[in-house]
Amino acid sequence: MSSKSCVFSYISTSRILVLASAIAFVGCGGSDSKDPGYVKFYNSSKNAPEIILTLDEDLESDDDDDKDNFEVTFSGIEYTNALSNFEIDDDTYFYEMGYQDEDSADRDDLELVAEGQVVVEKEMIQLLVLMDDINSAKVETYNIEMIDDDDDEDDDLFNLRFLNLHPDSSGVDVYMSEADETFNEANLVGTYNYTQLSDNQKFDQDEYIFYITEAGSEEVLFTSDDIDYAYPSQYVMIVRENTGSGTSPYAIDRMSNSSIIEYLDTQSEARFRAYNAIKEHELIPNYSGTFDIYVNGVDDSAEITALERGNYSATLIQEKGDYSLDLLVPSTSEPLLSNHLLGLAENTNKTVFFYLNEEDVDHDGDGDVDEDGDGIVDEIEVEIHSLVVENSTRESIYDHQITMINLVDDDDDDIDFNVVTFYFVRNDETIETALYKRSAVYTQPESINLQNNTYQVFAIAEVDSSEIILSSFELVLDEDSDELFFVVEDDKDAPTGFRVEVVKQTEDE
Repeated sequence: MSSKSCVFSYISTSRILVLASAIAFVGCGGSDSKDPGYVKFYNSSKNAPEIILTLDEDLESDDDDDKDNFEVTFSGIEYTNALSNFEIDDDTYFYEMGYQDEDSADRDDLELVAEGQVVVEKEMIQLLVLMDDINSAKVETYNIEMIDDDDDEDDDLFNLRFLNLHPDSSGVDVYMSEADETFNEANLVGTYNYTQLSDNQKFDQDEYIFYITEAGSEEVLFTSDDIDYAYPSQYVMIVRENTGSGTSPYAIDRMSNSSIIEYLDTQSEARFRAYNAIKEHELIPNYSGTFDIYVNGVDDSAEITALERGNYSATLIQEKGDYSLDLLVPSTSEPLLSNHLLGLAENTNKTVFFYLNEEDVDHDGDGDVDEDGDGIVDEIEVEIHSLVVENSTRESIYDHQITMINLVDDDDDDIDFNVVTFYFVRNDETIETALYKRSAVYTQPESINLQNNTYQVFAIAEVDSSEIILSSFELVLDEDSDELFFVVEDDKDAPTGFRVEVVKQTEDE
């Protein structure tokens, strides 16, 4: 082991590329071994929050006193994300996996879900996988040889393994074809049971399509997009559950030494629903608070009818693709909005918010909208807009995503703000001391993940240097809670003139 102490907290992460900073490790002395080993972590527990991994050479050591003890704590890893390969001396280490259920992210304050030991060998990757329900999670360890084919310029090969983390006891068959071929030309790569990691196989560098069937079946249940393998690298293709909106039960994560990329079934459907935030206005006299939605390219009938203001439509299932939406006043041909784009990628789940915006008219373009100088805008016009928001399909039971959407038009005569700040106040806090808060700018969604707790929520705006409470209510989050939208709208019937609509981001199926 290196004789230098090295303690890290919260190394930077992202959803596409999650890094355990090798640069920081070198800065602490790193590995003195000529041929070090590696540790990697993948979170496969779909109802888990971000999981924090700690590696420790000696659990009995007091880190403040023992400067020779090696300890590293990585930042949280969300479901289907992974750490980059982390270089480390060959030795036996203790590991702990936990999540943050309090304000502190210190190791001693984490709620542990798994612990054990891992033996790191030279030129081997120890892949730690957290799997199953987080309440009874287990850890599988896989020993993967570190292969370096950088000098393999003549053969132009890459290395591929498959890991089945889909909990179907019957197993899966994985097929593979070149990008210009179909399943008819595909070759069976292997049959893999749950938790099984295949041996390494070498293939020519090229673009490939992967197909998944149930073991022994030739009914294709998953087809990947073209996946490019342009380098002599090594990859693990992880077969797992699809938690998106499509009917395919499978998804694939391509895990390399330093990145992880999700691939979904190219034929997966998408889902969307609509929300009516369009208030009645004198400039659209025939609109009485309801509209019909036509999805062009589907049929001649309205897909959503008589959607009332303040309500969500039912969720519609559509083939992936690009669509245009028309909004019409019911029982008429009067358009409120025409040809607004709705792009639906495979497996996505979206909400389309429709809202009205008042704009001052400046006919001559001189910037003066009060030409007669009477202090009143000469003319206004209204436009109907759409805001498309991705719905969260997370299944974490210990924290939940809240997405705030501010649809209060700051050009209204009696409103002069366009930012609403949400304060999530716990029992021992006030608004001033609240740790959790977010500001939602007009039509710009803002999200926060909140741990299970009871919160007093305050939606506050600033008017003429004074803060006013637009709405306040209690929010209770527990293991059964959903991912939520908070939608801010003006409401003449509410005591403050505003309201916050609280609704699930996805419908129960």
